[in-house]
Amino acid sequence: MTKPVPEIEARHSFGLRVIAIYEVIKTLCLLFVAFVAFGLHQEKNFDHLVHILEHLSLQDSSDLRWRLVGLLQEMGPSKFMAIGIVALAYAAIFATEGIGLWLRKHWAEWFTVIATGSLIPVEAYEVFHKFGWLKLGALIGNVVIVIYLVRIAMQPYKRAT
Repeated sequence: MTKPVPEIEARHSFGLRVIAIYEVIKTLCLLFVAFVAFGLHQEKNFDHLVHILEHLSLQDSSDLRWRLVGLLQEMGPSKFMAIGIVALAYAAIFATEGIGLWLRKHWAEWFTVIATGSLIPVEAYEVFHKFGWLKLGALIGNVVIVIYLVRIAMQPYKRAT
């Protein structure tokens, strides 16, 4: 027995809304990264952050703080402008995906499939060459999103506009 179209539509609307919210969360995180990066592009802010990290009185058995200080000093403040610009570019892509999916636009389904699918090889490479549970979770999540959206986008029934 097949399910009635309104029930299927409601379920797909919910799935698209969940993915849209996920895209908006990624957008907000990237906007925060861009804001911080543009702030660290200024020499005085960069030097102030390095100074704070160097003088924190923490029990740090993993030396994470010192690796971070070394990485920051190696990068220097000039690289943060590029990081901010890239973060803004990705934020624009994720915002477009999220808004389009929220509005149930067919083009947004395919746009998200292409944008998300294009990053899967890079994520797979990262998982296999430097394993991390967060990386694995992101890879699995993005594969599930792509498969789900391809199935939705290929369905022939009429969608609300």
